[in-house]
This record gives sequence, structure tokens and C-alpha cells, in this order.
Amino acid sequence: MAEETKKSASNKEAKSLAVPESATELKPKKESLASGAAGAPLGAVAAAAPTAAELLADENAGKKIVKAKGAKNISVGIAHILSTFNNTNVSITDMQGNVIGWSSAGRVGFKGSRKSTAFAAQQVAQDAARQAMSHGLREVEIRVSGPGSGRESAIRALQAIGLEISTIKDVTPVPHNGCRPRKKRRV
Repeated sequence: MAEETKKSASNKEAKSLAVPESATELKPKKESLASGAAGAPLGAVAAAAPTAAELLADENAGKKIVKAKGAKNISVGIAHILSTFNNTNVSITDMQGNVIGWSSAGRVGFKGSRKSTAFAAQQVAQDAARQAMSHGLREVEIRVSGPGSGRESAIRALQAIGLEISTIKDVTPVPHNGCRPRKKRRV
């Protein structure tokens, strides 16, 4: 009996010792956080935080252009940008008109009224350009159609991703008094 009580007492001591050890393990973390926030100079804390350029570099590093499995080795193509009031579509074709890559605001993940924004058009152009560049595309002619807000931002996105732009052409169809236009909006 005496041995059992000694064992149970030693178990209690071990348990009581285990709790302070875990508590002391937590204290240095709390102290280090407190000292970093109050005691350390701001330069040390700011140096640990990544800059915006580093974050963008990491973001772009994950999206490298890799040659597609059935790559067609096309160096020159045509980027067709259709920008309507509600959506933006970008199709990149070779010089004969065969589609190499395409994208739309819905495909990139935008829904509803967000599809008509300039930011959506930028994302659409980048997505289509990545697909085309995986087939070896380096230079494009741009043909813009439609009155939407994503025209300029799509062109800038194609240029920013690294495609060389040879010409920009506006091919918006203009009626010679054909179909009756839709009614005027009353705001």
C-alpha cells in the first residue's frame, strides 16, 4: 500500500511538473512577441516583412510559361479582343485563324456585373496569352472590337505579359443605318 501511494504521489509530481514546463515553453513565445512589438526597433520588424515587389515576384514565379504538350511552335499570331458592355473575350489565333488560346471573364472566375470591369479584361488577356505563349507565341497583331471598358486594359495586359505587339487595329463593325438600335437609357 505504501508503495502504491508513493507511485501515485510521484505521478502527481510528474504531472504537476509537466504543466509548468509547458507554461514556460509558452512564455518565451509571448515574451518574444511582446519584445518584438515594443522593445525592438521598427527597422527590425519591417525588415522581416516582405515588400510588394517580392510578393509580386513570388506570384509571377508560380505562373511561369511552360511549353504545352502538343505545342505548335507558332511565333506570330492575332489577338482578337471582343469587349462588350457586359463581358470581354480574348481569342488568340495563328495567322490562318486557327485558335491557339482563348479566355473570357466567366472562364477566369468573374460573375455578373464584375465581368464588365477593366480588371476582368486584364485577367482574361493574361490567361489567353499564357495559353498562346505555351505554344511558342512571341508576337501578336491586335484586333479590337466592341465598345466595352476592357479594350485598353486587355491591350496593356498583353504587352505586360511579354508579347511583342506589331499592330493594333480597331475592327468594330459600324452600321450604314442597318438595324434599329436599342432604346436610349433613362437614368
